[in-house]
Amino acid sequence: MEKTNVVIGFLGTNLDAGKRRRWRPSVQIAEHPDFPVDRLELIHGRRWSGLAEKIKSTVEYANPQIEVLLHEVEIRDPWDFEEMYGAMYDFARGYGFDEERENYHVHLTTGTHVAQICWFLLTEARHIPAKLIQTGPPRHQEEGPGSLQIVDLDLSKYNALQQRFDLVTKEYNTFLKGGIETRNNAFNTMIDRMEVVTSNSDAPLLLIGPTGTGKSELATRLYELKLQRRRVKGRLVHVNCSTLKGERAMSTLFGHRRQAIPGAATDRSGLLREADGGVLFLDEIDELGLDEQAMILHAIETGKYFPLGSDYEVTSRFHLIAGAGKDLASLVASGRFRADLFARLNLWTFALPALRDRPEDIAPNIAYEMARAEKTLGARVTFNADALAIYQKFATDPGTKWSGNFRDLSASIQRMCTLAPQGRITKSMVLAEIGTITSVWYNANQDPEMQLLTSVLGERSAEIDEFDRTQLAAVIRACRKSTNLSAAGRRLFAVSRLTKTSKNDADRLRKYLEKFGLDWASCQG
Repeated sequence: MEKTNVVIGFLGTNLDAGKRRRWRPSVQIAEHPDFPVDRLELIHGRRWSGLAEKIKSTVEYANPQIEVLLHEVEIRDPWDFEEMYGAMYDFARGYGFDEERENYHVHLTTGTHVAQICWFLLTEARHIPAKLIQTGPPRHQEEGPGSLQIVDLDLSKYNALQQRFDLVTKEYNTFLKGGIETRNNAFNTMIDRMEVVTSNSDAPLLLIGPTGTGKSELATRLYELKLQRRRVKGRLVHVNCSTLKGERAMSTLFGHRRQAIPGAATDRSGLLREADGGVLFLDEIDELGLDEQAMILHAIETGKYFPLGSDYEVTSRFHLIAGAGKDLASLVASGRFRADLFARLNLWTFALPALRDRPEDIAPNIAYEMARAEKTLGARVTFNADALAIYQKFATDPGTKWSGNFRDLSASIQRMCTLAPQGRITKSMVLAEIGTITSVWYNANQDPEMQLLTSVLGERSAEIDEFDRTQLAAVIRACRKSTNLSAAGRRLFAVSRLTKTSKNDADRLRKYLEKFGLDWASCQG
């Protein structure tokens, strides 16, 4: 069965009245021999009912087979976007489209520019399942119905456009991957999904993965993509939450009034304020205290927060990217992470796989690190063929731990490139590097103090001098065996406290832990 052709449009209060020329768009659209119209739907205000009836009579007299239906819609201000869109949306909802029997076309030529924009938005969103029609008068002094152009907003029908969009999407995906031609299907699928979410949503993003999987670099590229897509205008503020311990955490994040902090000479704006209009990246968000988590949640949901010592809220609208190295769900179950904040972050969660789970991506990442080393050193370095084969076999072996993930791989390549002054990495150099890296992993696994510090500090444990490791490990063990900070302080300072006039052991212990970015809660494991 042939479908009925339906045209929907506004009555043109000037053009259809014939005030400027004889051409009247709502009349002439029914006169195109190659575009048959079966039904014309005209929308008009009460004031123009007479003109609408005149146009109806004219069309039906000239073309008896055409049915003309008039719709009175009262719009006080046709240039008010909210009113116009609401009225047209209501018209569309109540119309009763039958796509199986009818083809619909929206006539853009009549109506205000606001109406034309509303037609486009409603049609593009498929609230009105139609194509767009633009008509024009005949050129010069010619007779006839004039010009008619049809625009179909179904982009899937335009192969060239679709190919162009696919190419742009591929470019964005390559950008998010740092230009590395990754081959892991799960990772590539995650990046595809991440590009769509970043380009279309302002909701928080949660990046979960073990240390060294590239959360910080990915967050930077996500910010730059948001900047390119004009979703943000401000800067990227990167906060390592594992360094925000004790009393300074609140001040660093939310700022303070000088009277709230003893010895403070000026007010402090805080990092949330610095992120206004941009992106706030809270790396290691699982290290934040519960009080800070509560204030972060309030700031995400309302865009407002109270600086320390202030009676007035400060406004800061930012996009949030959060990074976590631990399973937040298990932290929620143990009471160490707020369930409401986790629920807010968990809308878009992306789990970054470890290097050992992406063996097919090791080769392209080696090439990427070699290129980066070339820029750093200012000289080209390459592998000998036998050396590269040995290193790739070691790197992709299931028994190779890569405990630091891509950070370990990067450091390994940097060492070999630096030690290759002739520009060639040889077999003997690769074997020496393999010995070095496996020795480091072995020692870390065998040394109980390093194991303890790594469980608490993560990769930062490697930054602590050997002189301090034993002492800090002893302090952490004492904290775990004590009921509270004061009890741990009394145990640790049992001798020296006898010579002190002030026996505030908790304060002494708190200050010691803060030197390493720790507090009581983080020592509990």
